[in-house]
Amino acid sequence: MTLVRFPRRALLATPAVLAARDAAAQEPVDVLLVLAMDASGSIGEAEFAIQREGYAEALTSAPVIAAIRSKPRGAVAIAVIEWGSPGGSQTTVDWRRVSDAASAQALAAALLAAPRTTQSYNAIGDAIHHASHLLREGPYSSDQMVIDVSGDGPDLRSLRPSPIARDIVVRRGMIVNALAISGPGTVTRGGEPLEEHYRRDVMGGPGSFVITAEDRRDIGRALRAKLIREMS
Repeated sequence: MTLVRFPRRALLATPAVLAARDAAAQEPVDVLLVLAMDASGSIGEAEFAIQREGYAEALTSAPVIAAIRSKPRGAVAIAVIEWGSPGGSQTTVDWRRVSDAASAQALAAALLAAPRTTQSYNAIGDAIHHASHLLREGPYSSDQMVIDVSGDGPDLRSLRPSPIARDIVVRRGMIVNALAISGPGTVTRGGEPLEEHYRRDVMGGPGSFVITAEDRRDIGRALRAKLIREMS
């Protein structure tokens, strides 16, 4: 038998060593935040443009930037995904470090310029699942990992229903907050206010919460308040 000799450096590159290198390569930030935006087929193009503009407005607002700057490292990392179709959530803007007005403007510009993804029915659980992979595999690290779901309807056709997906990510140390886009008196087909549905089936983790926007023109205000609360 011929004895094969491996270089000593190769022998040192064990899985544990490689994992340590990967962890060391992740840049620490104060918060990892995935913004999961509803892009389901019920949203018309004009409404969708208003929704994105609301996100851009909130992300670049002075109070949000001040909240980011007040954290110990003065920086967060944000990614944006769009959801709708069962198993079809897609990353719209990959991870970006935000620490000041310029980096926030760059994130907002990338979001506004990105093509809309093709989505259909509401699959919130699959959006949570997709977001959790981004949080675990991205180039940044933080003890505070947040999934921020916004939508105008309940979870309908997820391959992994939202309560199950939510419970899995909470066990992994993540937090799920929600923004319900729903006017006063509006209820789901199940007869309950959307905020209550999100409170029961979507939000989860220590300090998690739901906030409501009355319509898409109210998203900028609601999301701004939500981001400040998530950064505090």
